[in-house]
Amino acid sequence: MARLLLNVIYIVVFIVALYKAVGFEGEEQYFKYGMGGWEGLEDEIAMVTTNKSERTPVNVHSFGAVGDGNSDDTQAFIAAWNKACSLRNAVFLVPDGFRYLVRAVNFQGPCMRHLVIQIGGTIVAPDEPENWDAKYPRIWLLFSQLNMASIQGGGIIDGSGSKWWASSCKRNKTNPCRGAPTALTIEKSSMFRVNDLTVQNSQQIQLTIHGSSKVRISNVQVHAPETSPNTDGIHITHSTDVIVQDCQIGTGDDCISIVSGSSNIRMKNINCGPGHGISIGSLGHNNQTETVSGVVLDKATITGTSNGLRIKTWQGGSGYARGFLFENVIMVNVSNPIIIDQFYCDSPTTCRNQTSAVEVSEIIYRNITGTSNTLKAMKFACSNVVPCRNIVLNNIHLEMISNGTKKAETYCNSAVGFAYGHVQPVADCLNAVNCTCHDTQVGASNPKLHFGPHRQPQDVIVHTEL
Repeated sequence: MARLLLNVIYIVVFIVALYKAVGFEGEEQYFKYGMGGWEGLEDEIAMVTTNKSERTPVNVHSFGAVGDGNSDDTQAFIAAWNKACSLRNAVFLVPDGFRYLVRAVNFQGPCMRHLVIQIGGTIVAPDEPENWDAKYPRIWLLFSQLNMASIQGGGIIDGSGSKWWASSCKRNKTNPCRGAPTALTIEKSSMFRVNDLTVQNSQQIQLTIHGSSKVRISNVQVHAPETSPNTDGIHITHSTDVIVQDCQIGTGDDCISIVSGSSNIRMKNINCGPGHGISIGSLGHNNQTETVSGVVLDKATITGTSNGLRIKTWQGGSGYARGFLFENVIMVNVSNPIIIDQFYCDSPTTCRNQTSAVEVSEIIYRNITGTSNTLKAMKFACSNVVPCRNIVLNNIHLEMISNGTKKAETYCNSAVGFAYGHVQPVADCLNAVNCTCHDTQVGASNPKLHFGPHRQPQDVIVHTEL
């Protein structure tokens, strides 16, 4: 009895500590009033976007843009940008009702504060890969080194990616694997907002946040065919304090991918599908040391994806993925609704077995319901040497999409944690007794938590592997 009571006390203390660590407390206030710690930022953003009487519009048509979808408007955009960048409270205006052909370009700062990029029309990329500017092999529209700026306007950014997809090594195994541009990149920027925008048909990744802090993405639509390779919807790398809210994402890869050097990432009200789900990673490729911490997803609907909530790491890597809270998620005909995969291998050749691994720990799954398209609705495939620790399940109800002849199952390998409340399928395998870990301390109750910002800025944009 005393041992049982001690275990109950431990569970309660652990859950409370973990919820506080990932920032669960006050989450509604966090999303209602904006990013925690951005004192005055929402007031600044409101002033930037609503106080039109004090704005100075800089129209791309004033610098020679045609907007017929065939004429090259790149130089007009660059000239208008240079003017807008030099003015306080400027609006870089891309009017609606037009279609602008723009080649790869870096809209570089620093600029005067309170710059608004107002995209009302459609910006399209050249559709021929062979004619792409070799100076910008991985970008199309890059906004860099901007502080207190926003992109808005209800317009469309269209990457014209169909020919890029056709030449991908994932479409044709005889083709070499090569990188391709990202449609929209926010790099080395802070206090930046993207609101009311559509990004579609990118050559590869649709929207990347790289090396930035205090970024808010809201009311963004991301679209690409389910068969379009490597078209991650929103890709977050080496960034901190990022909100992704009220977004609809359907693509050919991860709806949202969060990779190394990222911390304090908040997602709310996300509709995902088709695609590969919402992913942490991949991490640890080519024996790299990589880290992600402090991620919260609150309220999402994931439909028809090949994965649901996924953490993916390569064998041979090191570092950690820890401090995640996934809650209030509805799964609709999803394969692998909940999955941790420490044996991830997205490679044309077989990945060799290695003993080192990225450590996965302090993960909460709460209020996850819906239907699974795979027998194993929950899969915790963890390293025997570096097991997954402190995995918590609460109020989980996942059923097979079939006619009821089969019941969903849970698979565990070297995964340590516990379930409480209603959990279906049962997760009895999620404990130290059943763990095949090569670690004598796995059974110890040690709820030591590690959270907080861990920045690893790099000068190059990091994309997901081919």
